[in-house]
Amino acid sequence: MEAHVTFRQGVKECIPTLLGYAGVGLSFGIVAIASGFSLLEIVLLSLVIYAGAAQFIICALVISGTPISAIILTTFIVNSRMFLLSMTLAPSYKNYGLFNRLGLGTLITDETFGVAITPHLKGEKINDRWLHGLNITAYLFWTLASIAGAVFGKYIHNPDALGLDFAITAMFIFLAISQFETIQRSHIKTYLVLIVCVIIMMLLFSLIMPSYIAIILAATLTATLGVVMDR
Repeated sequence: MEAHVTFRQGVKECIPTLLGYAGVGLSFGIVAIASGFSLLEIVLLSLVIYAGAAQFIICALVISGTPISAIILTTFIVNSRMFLLSMTLAPSYKNYGLFNRLGLGTLITDETFGVAITPHLKGEKINDRWLHGLNITAYLFWTLASIAGAVFGKYIHNPDALGLDFAITAMFIFLAISQFETIQRSHIKTYLVLIVCVIIMMLLFSLIMPSYIAIILAATLTATLGVVMDR
């Protein structure tokens, strides 16, 4: 059984996700600088918020003159899915100190979770050094990509032509496929049922509430259903 226990291993296993970070980070830098944000503000958004979707939303809300309280609430709602991601990985790190666990949870993203969940589900040994290597590499690269987009964005007249808009989608497709490679045959039916359920719930909820809330609610209910079905 493979072990994931060193900082260097975490850095190495983060590398395949960096293309996704590059695409979205560059796009954010381009959008933010065009929206009137300074380079310092872009760096602070990347370091403090550290969430692509939320950062794009903040740019749009600031431009439209939205009150700061509404911006904070919207950002909190959009990022609330991180609670689910961190709680899923928490059992593997429950024996570590509080501040260590806070550091691990603070830098979890959709992408690093996608990498970390595979060994977690397979029961392979993982520790804090490995996850720190994974998280910190992604964190620094995201910030650098955002800075690069802000600095060189004016020279990129058509970023879509580079395929940057599809990079993050392609990365998630790869991560999803890797998940199915580790699933036992007896669990495939359960996962397919859950996929159908989450899609139906998202479509239904989207009719009566904002899409980002519908996604969070559908994911939460489906995760709860998955736990019940697994037991």
